Amino acid sequence: MTMIKLIKNKNRGGEVDTSAYSFAATENIRNLHKSLKVYNETPLIELKNFKGVRSVFVKDESQRFGLKAFKGLGGVWAIYAVISRELGLENPSLEEILNRREKLSEMTFITTTDGNHGKGVSWAAKIFGCKSYVFMPKGTVEVRAQAIRDAGSATVEITNMNYDDCVKFTAELAAKNHWHLIQDTSWDGYEEIPAQIMLGYSTLAYEALRQMNYLRPTHIFLQAGVGSMAGAIAAVFAEVFKENPPRITIVEPVEVACFYETMKIGDGKIHSATGNFQTMMAGLNCATPCELAWKILRRYSADSAAISDDVASEAMRELARQKIISGESGCAGFALANAALDSPEMRRELELDADSIIFVINTEGDTDPENYKKQIHS
Repeated sequence: MTMIKLIKNKNRGGEVDTSAYSFAATENIRNLHKSLKVYNETPLIELKNFKGVRSVFVKDESQRFGLKAFKGLGGVWAIYAVISRELGLENPSLEEILNRREKLSEMTFITTTDGNHGKGVSWAAKIFGCKSYVFMPKGTVEVRAQAIRDAGSATVEITNMNYDDCVKFTAELAAKNHWHLIQDTSWDGYEEIPAQIMLGYSTLAYEALRQMNYLRPTHIFLQAGVGSMAGAIAAVFAEVFKENPPRITIVEPVEVACFYETMKIGDGKIHSATGNFQTMMAGLNCATPCELAWKILRRYSADSAAISDDVASEAMRELARQKIISGESGCAGFALANAALDSPEMRRELELDADSIIFVINTEGDTDPENYKKQIHS
């Protein structure tokens, strides 16, 4: 049954320092990404006059680093930051780091993932010659685990825990073994690494801004699991368009919508999802918002939407018609735009009209190839 729930952000306001996301402050991050042999700007596709709006811009991260997802941007920067600190180096080049192979081989990185983040960590650890372990929540399909093994050299295990419990388990294992936890969500006492991961995603935003000639979108629809990507992209656009930031809407699966729940309760604190956690949008199947991301999104998101799986399925088919391969989670931001533009009521609620310029990110390609085929041909 098709379902789209939309709620206003009752706690919007306050001040957030986004200066760390400025173009100048993130230069070293872009330099690292550009030094990777596999680096290329991912495409930005403009759908002109799409369903009665001026433009929908789709940043296609299915072509990032050969990983079919954007997450490697954050993983490689965070691991670089940890290695630089451990080796006592300040802003070293990739070559300088790789010359310390013996030290690198002694380092181990560990994370929990529902797919793409773990793939990025596995891939990045291999680049630096480090060991890595990746743990995945129950219900993960084996193809996603194998993709992580194929991307790097990680030891991968699908557990019988949900995502939040798996994160706790991984953090305990890291502490016990003196390994480096590279987790893309934060909590009290664990903020430095998630902050670096989020900063890593700034490269994506600045690529898109250059490709749009710094045209200001009126609307940005950002999918969220724990919200690290959404928070980072919101911060960049808030920094660039300080006087008039774009209108940002967060998009989640209806059965695991922690930002929706957080905005619904509206007391300014983060709250966990209350659904049954059964969604094909595996990359967004996360129960609790990242605190760092919420600090940004509390200020800059206008509202939050929760969508059912069939809304995502239709978006996958529509993007396929536009020659864009988009996975179940990758299409979520576009899915809301696609559905809202067919609904006069939602157009009014989201303030969409003929002059609207929408920016969305296709965060992943067909990371579950069998399900992708099933959805496209259903």
